[in-house]
Amino acid sequence: MKIARLLIAGSMVAFAGTAHAKDWFPYDAAKIEPPFTADGKSVDVSYVPLDKASKPWKICVSFPHMKDAYWLGVDYGVAEEAKRLGVSMNLLDAGGYTELNTQISQIEDCVANGAQAVVIGAISFDGLNNLVAEIRKKNIPVIDVINGISSPEVSAKSLVSFYTMGHSAGEYLAKKHPAGSDEVKVGWFPGPAGAGWVEAANKGFLDAVKGTALKVLEPKYGDTGKEVQLKLVEDELQANPDMRYVVGTAVTAEAAQGLIRERDLQGKVDLLAFYMTPGVFEGIKRGFILAAPADSMVVQGRIAIDQAVRILEGKDYVKHVGPKIFVVDPSNVNSVEHDTILPPDNYKPVFKVN
Repeated sequence: MKIARLLIAGSMVAFAGTAHAKDWFPYDAAKIEPPFTADGKSVDVSYVPLDKASKPWKICVSFPHMKDAYWLGVDYGVAEEAKRLGVSMNLLDAGGYTELNTQISQIEDCVANGAQAVVIGAISFDGLNNLVAEIRKKNIPVIDVINGISSPEVSAKSLVSFYTMGHSAGEYLAKKHPAGSDEVKVGWFPGPAGAGWVEAANKGFLDAVKGTALKVLEPKYGDTGKEVQLKLVEDELQANPDMRYVVGTAVTAEAAQGLIRERDLQGKVDLLAFYMTPGVFEGIKRGFILAAPADSMVVQGRIAIDQAVRILEGKDYVKHVGPKIFVVDPSNVNSVEHDTILPPDNYKPVFKVN
Protein backbone atom coordinates (compact mmCIF):
# COMPACT_ATOMS: atom_id res chain seq x y z
CA MET A 1 0.00 0.00 0.00
CA LYS A 2 1.39 3.40 -0.97
CA ILE A 3 1.55 6.18 1.60
CA ALA A 4 0.94 9.69 0.27
CA ARG A 5 3.37 12.20 1.63
CA LEU A 6 3.63 15.88 0.68
CA LEU A 7 5.15 18.96 2.17
CA ILE A 8 2.48 21.19 3.58
CA ALA A 9 2.59 24.18 5.90
CA GLY A 10 5.59 23.29 7.93
CA SER A 11 4.68 19.67 8.35
CA MET A 12 6.18 17.08 6.10
CA VAL A 13 3.75 15.01 4.21
CA ALA A 14 5.17 12.87 1.39
CA PHE A 15 4.59 10.45 -1.37
CA ALA A 16 6.69 7.61 -0.31
CA GLY A 17 5.22 4.58 -2.06
CA THR A 18 7.12 2.20 -4.17
CA ALA A 19 10.81 2.17 -3.48
CA HIS A 20 12.87 4.49 -5.65
CA ALA A 21 16.24 3.69 -4.12
CA LYS A 22 18.12 4.78 -7.23
CA ASP A 23 15.92 7.78 -7.92
CA TRP A 24 16.51 11.41 -7.02
CA PHE A 25 14.14 11.71 -4.07
CA PRO A 26 13.55 12.36 -1.22
CA TYR A 27 15.63 15.53 -1.67
CA ASP A 28 16.64 18.05 0.98
CA ALA A 29 14.86 21.27 0.09
CA ALA A 30 13.72 24.57 1.57
CA LYS A 31 10.31 26.18 1.12
CA ILE A 32 9.60 29.87 1.60
CA GLU A 33 6.78 30.92 3.93
CA PRO A 34 4.83 32.94 3.02
CA PRO A 35 5.51 32.02 -0.62
CA PHE A 36 6.67 34.58 -3.20
CA THR A 37 8.01 36.95 -0.53
CA ALA A 38 11.54 38.35 -0.65
CA ASP A 39 11.88 38.23 3.13
CA GLY A 40 9.94 35.01 3.73
CA LYS A 41 11.13 32.39 6.19
CA SER A 42 13.03 29.40 4.85
CA VAL A 43 11.65 26.10 6.20
CA ASP A 44 13.57 22.85 5.67
CA VAL A 45 11.55 20.12 3.94
CA SER A 46 12.19 16.76 2.34
CA TYR A 47 10.78 16.88 -1.19
CA VAL A 48 9.16 13.79 -2.68
CA PRO A 49 7.30 14.03 -6.01
CA LEU A 50 4.28 12.14 -7.28
CA ASP A 51 4.79 8.55 -8.31
CA LYS A 52 3.09 8.98 -11.71
CA ALA A 53 0.78 11.44 -13.43
CA SER A 54 -2.82 10.35 -13.89
CA LYS A 55 -2.70 11.25 -17.59
CA PRO A 56 -0.10 12.43 -20.18
CA TRP A 57 -0.51 16.16 -19.56
CA LYS A 58 1.02 18.54 -22.14
CA ILE A 59 3.63 20.77 -20.48
CA CYS A 60 5.40 23.60 -22.29
CA VAL A 61 8.87 24.58 -20.99
CA SER A 62 10.63 27.81 -22.01
CA PHE A 63 14.34 28.56 -21.39
CA PRO A 64 16.36 31.72 -22.15
CA HIS A 65 18.89 29.64 -24.09
CA MET A 66 20.66 26.27 -24.19
CA LYS A 67 24.17 27.65 -24.74
CA ASP A 68 25.80 26.43 -21.55
CA ALA A 69 25.97 23.50 -19.19
CA TYR A 70 23.79 25.21 -16.58
CA TRP A 71 20.63 25.22 -18.72
CA LEU A 72 21.60 21.81 -20.08
CA GLY A 73 21.33 20.62 -16.46
CA VAL A 74 17.87 22.15 -16.06
CA ASP A 75 16.86 20.51 -19.36
CA TYR A 76 18.04 17.16 -18.04
CA GLY A 77 15.87 17.69 -14.96
CA VAL A 78 12.64 18.64 -16.77
CA ALA A 79 13.06 15.95 -19.45
CA GLU A 80 13.82 13.13 -17.00
CA GLU A 81 10.98 14.09 -14.66
CA ALA A 82 8.53 14.31 -17.57
CA LYS A 83 9.55 10.77 -18.57
CA ARG A 84 9.33 9.48 -15.01
CA LEU A 85 5.88 10.96 -14.42
CA GLY A 86 4.60 9.98 -17.86
CA VAL A 87 3.76 13.43 -19.25
CA SER A 88 4.44 15.19 -22.54
CA MET A 89 7.07 17.97 -22.54
CA ASN A 90 7.90 20.48 -25.26
CA LEU A 91 10.97 22.65 -24.58
CA LEU A 92 11.56 26.02 -26.26
CA ASP A 93 14.93 27.79 -26.55
CA ALA A 94 14.61 31.58 -26.96
CA GLY A 95 18.22 31.98 -28.09
CA GLY A 96 19.65 34.29 -25.41
CA TYR A 97 18.96 36.92 -22.78
CA THR A 98 18.39 39.60 -25.44
CA GLU A 99 15.48 37.64 -26.92
CA LEU A 100 12.56 38.52 -24.62
CA ASN A 101 10.13 39.01 -27.53
CA THR A 102 11.10 35.60 -28.92
CA GLN A 103 10.44 33.96 -25.55
CA ILE A 104 7.04 35.63 -25.31
CA SER A 105 5.96 34.63 -28.84
CA GLN A 106 7.23 31.06 -28.40
CA ILE A 107 5.21 30.65 -25.20
CA GLU A 108 2.11 32.19 -26.83
CA ASP A 109 2.41 29.67 -29.69
CA CYS A 110 2.88 26.79 -27.27
CA VAL A 111 -0.25 27.76 -25.33
CA ALA A 112 -2.20 28.17 -28.60
CA ASN A 113 -1.12 24.64 -29.53
CA GLY A 114 -2.70 23.14 -26.43
CA ALA A 115 -0.17 23.36 -23.58
CA GLN A 116 -1.93 22.61 -20.29
CA ALA A 117 0.85 24.04 -18.07
CA VAL A 118 3.83 26.31 -18.72
CA VAL A 119 7.23 26.20 -17.00
CA ILE A 120 9.28 29.38 -17.57
CA GLY A 121 12.97 30.08 -17.04
CA ALA A 122 12.47 33.82 -17.48
CA ILE A 123 14.66 36.11 -19.57
CA SER A 124 13.29 39.11 -17.66
CA PHE A 125 12.16 39.48 -14.05
CA ASP A 126 9.36 41.91 -14.98
CA GLY A 127 9.02 41.54 -18.75
CA LEU A 128 6.80 38.43 -18.76
CA ASN A 129 4.17 39.68 -16.32
CA ASN A 130 1.55 40.58 -18.97
CA LEU A 131 2.05 37.18 -20.60
CA VAL A 132 1.68 35.40 -17.26
CA ALA A 133 -1.59 37.29 -16.63
CA GLU A 134 -2.94 36.25 -20.05
CA ILE A 135 -2.02 32.58 -19.52
CA ARG A 136 -3.55 32.53 -16.04
CA LYS A 137 -6.83 33.94 -17.44
CA LYS A 138 -7.03 30.67 -19.42
CA ASN A 139 -6.65 28.77 -16.12
CA ILE A 140 -3.29 27.38 -17.23
CA PRO A 141 -0.72 27.02 -14.40
CA VAL A 142 2.59 28.90 -14.77
CA ILE A 143 5.67 27.61 -12.93
CA ASP A 144 8.60 29.99 -12.39
CA VAL A 145 11.86 28.01 -12.56
CA ILE A 146 15.46 29.12 -11.79
CA ASN A 147 15.50 32.84 -12.70
CA GLY A 148 12.49 34.42 -11.01
CA ILE A 149 9.42 36.28 -12.29
CA SER A 150 8.00 39.23 -10.33
CA SER A 151 4.34 38.53 -11.21
CA PRO A 152 2.29 37.48 -8.16
CA GLU A 153 0.09 35.50 -10.57
CA VAL A 154 2.57 32.65 -11.10
CA SER A 155 1.23 29.39 -9.71
CA ALA A 156 4.46 28.11 -8.16
CA LYS A 157 8.20 28.73 -7.97
CA SER A 158 11.00 26.15 -8.17
CA LEU A 159 14.16 28.15 -7.54
CA VAL A 160 16.81 29.17 -5.06
CA SER A 161 18.03 32.60 -4.01
CA PHE A 162 21.28 33.98 -5.46
CA TYR A 163 21.53 35.96 -2.24
CA THR A 164 21.79 32.60 -0.47
CA MET A 165 24.31 31.32 -3.04
CA GLY A 166 26.56 34.34 -2.46
CA HIS A 167 26.02 34.07 1.28
CA SER A 168 26.97 30.37 1.26
CA ALA A 169 30.28 31.13 -0.48
CA GLY A 170 30.99 33.93 1.98
CA GLU A 171 30.01 31.85 4.98
CA TYR A 172 32.38 29.07 3.87
CA LEU A 173 35.31 31.52 3.95
CA ALA A 174 34.10 33.29 7.09
CA LYS A 175 34.38 30.04 9.05
CA LYS A 176 38.01 29.73 7.97
CA HIS A 177 38.86 33.32 8.91
CA PRO A 178 36.83 34.42 11.94
CA ALA A 179 37.23 37.78 13.66
CA GLY A 180 40.51 37.97 15.54
CA SER A 181 42.49 35.82 13.09
CA ASP A 182 45.00 37.31 10.62
CA GLU A 183 43.45 39.55 7.95
CA VAL A 184 43.36 38.10 4.43
CA LYS A 185 42.46 39.84 1.18
CA VAL A 186 39.67 38.57 -1.05
CA GLY A 187 39.23 39.53 -4.70
CA TRP A 188 35.50 39.57 -5.47
CA PHE A 189 34.16 39.16 -9.04
CA PRO A 190 30.33 39.01 -8.89
CA GLY A 191 29.56 39.21 -12.65
CA PRO A 192 27.85 41.76 -14.93
CA ALA A 193 26.97 45.03 -13.16
CA GLY A 194 23.23 45.63 -12.72
CA ALA A 195 22.06 42.05 -13.33
CA GLY A 196 19.55 41.04 -10.66
CA TRP A 197 21.25 37.74 -9.81
CA VAL A 198 24.63 39.49 -9.55
CA GLU A 199 23.36 42.15 -7.14
CA ALA A 200 21.67 39.48 -5.02
CA ALA A 201 24.84 37.36 -4.86
CA ASN A 202 26.95 40.44 -4.10
CA LYS A 203 24.73 41.39 -1.15
CA GLY A 204 24.69 37.81 0.16
CA PHE A 205 28.46 37.43 -0.03
CA LEU A 206 29.22 40.78 1.61
CA ASP A 207 26.65 40.16 4.38
CA ALA A 208 28.25 36.79 5.17
CA VAL A 209 31.78 38.14 5.58
CA LYS A 210 30.92 41.16 7.76
CA GLY A 211 32.82 41.17 11.05
CA THR A 212 35.37 38.54 9.97
CA ALA A 213 39.09 38.71 9.18
CA LEU A 214 38.28 38.79 5.45
CA LYS A 215 39.08 42.08 3.72
CA VAL A 216 37.00 42.05 0.53
CA LEU A 217 38.48 44.30 -2.15
CA GLU A 218 36.28 46.56 -4.28
CA PRO A 219 33.97 44.31 -6.39
CA LYS A 220 35.20 43.95 -9.97
CA TYR A 221 32.17 43.67 -12.26
CA GLY A 222 32.31 42.28 -15.78
CA ASP A 223 30.65 40.12 -18.39
CA THR A 224 30.78 36.37 -17.78
CA GLY A 225 33.01 35.74 -20.77
CA LYS A 226 36.25 33.91 -19.92
CA GLU A 227 38.51 36.58 -21.44
CA VAL A 228 36.82 39.39 -19.50
CA GLN A 229 36.98 37.53 -16.20
CA LEU A 230 40.59 36.45 -16.72
CA LYS A 231 41.65 40.06 -17.39
CA LEU A 232 39.84 41.23 -14.23
CA VAL A 233 41.65 38.61 -12.13
CA GLU A 234 45.03 39.43 -13.72
CA ASP A 235 44.57 43.13 -12.98
CA GLU A 236 43.53 42.47 -9.38
CA LEU A 237 46.50 40.17 -8.76
CA GLN A 238 48.83 42.83 -10.12
CA ALA A 239 47.31 45.50 -7.86
CA ASN A 240 47.14 43.16 -4.83
CA PRO A 241 49.90 40.53 -5.04
CA ASP A 242 49.08 39.47 -1.46
CA MET A 243 45.49 38.54 -2.36
CA ARG A 244 44.61 35.21 -0.72
CA TYR A 245 41.32 34.32 -2.44
CA VAL A 246 39.63 34.87 -5.79
CA VAL A 247 35.85 34.50 -5.41
CA GLY A 248 33.32 35.06 -8.18
CA THR A 249 31.23 33.56 -10.92
CA ALA A 250 31.81 30.01 -12.11
CA VAL A 251 33.46 31.52 -15.20
CA THR A 252 35.86 33.51 -12.98
CA ALA A 253 37.00 30.37 -11.16
CA GLU A 254 37.27 28.32 -14.36
CA ALA A 255 39.20 31.05 -16.20
CA ALA A 256 41.61 31.70 -13.32
CA GLN A 257 42.75 28.08 -12.88
CA GLY A 258 45.40 28.26 -15.59
CA LEU A 259 46.63 31.66 -14.43
CA ILE A 260 47.13 30.44 -10.84
CA ARG A 261 49.07 27.40 -12.06
CA GLU A 262 51.21 29.42 -14.51
CA ARG A 263 52.22 31.83 -11.75
CA ASP A 264 52.91 29.01 -9.29
CA LEU A 265 50.30 30.42 -6.90
CA GLN A 266 48.59 27.14 -5.98
CA GLY A 267 48.13 27.06 -2.22
CA LYS A 268 48.82 30.80 -2.06
CA VAL A 269 45.68 31.95 -3.94
CA ASP A 270 42.56 29.77 -3.69
CA LEU A 271 39.60 29.97 -6.07
CA LEU A 272 35.91 29.81 -5.16
CA ALA A 273 32.74 30.19 -7.24
CA PHE A 274 29.31 31.10 -5.87
CA TYR A 275 27.50 28.63 -8.13
CA MET A 276 28.24 25.26 -9.69
CA THR A 277 29.03 24.21 -13.27
CA PRO A 278 30.66 21.03 -14.64
CA GLY A 279 33.91 22.98 -15.08
CA VAL A 280 33.87 24.12 -11.44
CA PHE A 281 32.99 20.60 -10.25
CA GLU A 282 35.90 19.16 -12.23
CA GLY A 283 38.19 21.91 -10.88
CA ILE A 284 37.28 20.96 -7.30
CA LYS A 285 37.92 17.27 -8.05
CA ARG A 286 41.33 18.07 -9.51
CA GLY A 287 42.28 20.35 -6.63
CA PHE A 288 42.38 23.57 -8.70
CA ILE A 289 39.21 25.16 -7.21
CA LEU A 290 38.57 25.15 -3.48
CA ALA A 291 34.77 25.17 -3.26
CA ALA A 292 31.39 26.25 -4.66
CA PRO A 293 27.78 26.07 -3.48
CA ALA A 294 25.54 23.75 -5.50
CA ASP A 295 21.98 24.84 -6.28
CA SER A 296 21.04 21.45 -7.79
CA MET A 297 19.66 22.93 -11.02
CA VAL A 298 18.68 19.43 -12.20
CA VAL A 299 16.38 19.05 -9.19
CA GLN A 300 14.95 22.56 -9.70
CA GLY A 301 13.86 21.38 -13.15
CA ARG A 302 12.40 18.15 -11.76
CA ILE A 303 10.44 19.92 -9.04
CA ALA A 304 8.97 22.39 -11.57
CA ILE A 305 7.50 19.52 -13.60
CA ASP A 306 6.14 17.85 -10.46
CA GLN A 307 4.54 21.14 -9.34
CA ALA A 308 2.86 21.52 -12.74
CA VAL A 309 1.41 18.00 -12.61
CA ARG A 310 0.21 18.40 -9.01
CA ILE A 311 -1.61 21.64 -9.89
CA LEU A 312 -3.20 20.09 -12.98
CA GLU A 313 -4.42 17.14 -10.90
CA GLY A 314 -5.70 19.30 -8.03
CA LYS A 315 -3.23 17.80 -5.58
CA ASP A 316 -1.43 19.51 -2.72
CA TYR A 317 1.81 21.20 -3.75
CA VAL A 318 4.50 23.44 -2.32
CA LYS A 319 4.13 26.90 -3.88
CA HIS A 320 7.68 28.19 -3.41
CA VAL A 321 10.49 25.71 -2.95
CA GLY A 322 14.04 24.97 -4.02
CA PRO A 323 16.75 22.41 -3.32
CA LYS A 324 18.77 23.04 -0.18
CA ILE A 325 22.03 24.74 -1.09
CA PHE A 326 25.19 23.00 0.07
CA VAL A 327 28.86 23.67 -0.52
CA VAL A 328 30.95 21.20 -2.52
CA ASP A 329 34.65 21.09 -1.61
CA PRO A 330 37.39 18.41 -1.43
CA SER A 331 35.73 16.83 1.62
CA ASN A 332 32.58 15.76 -0.25
CA VAL A 333 33.21 16.14 -4.00
CA ASN A 334 33.66 12.39 -4.49
CA SER A 335 30.49 11.46 -2.59
CA VAL A 336 28.06 14.00 -4.11
CA GLU A 337 25.31 12.51 -6.30
CA HIS A 338 26.55 14.08 -9.56
CA ASP A 339 23.35 13.72 -11.57
CA THR A 340 21.23 15.70 -9.09
CA ILE A 341 23.45 18.79 -9.26
CA LEU A 342 24.75 18.58 -12.86
CA PRO A 343 23.82 17.00 -16.19
CA PRO A 344 25.53 13.68 -16.95
CA ASP A 345 28.76 13.88 -18.91
CA ASN A 346 28.12 14.13 -22.68
CA TYR A 347 24.39 14.81 -22.14
CA LYS A 348 22.69 16.10 -25.30
CA PRO A 349 19.70 18.49 -25.11
CA VAL A 350 16.22 16.94 -25.13
CA PHE A 351 13.51 19.20 -26.54
CA LYS A 352 10.56 16.79 -26.64
CA VAL A 353 9.21 14.07 -24.37
CA ASN A 354 6.06 12.35 -25.64
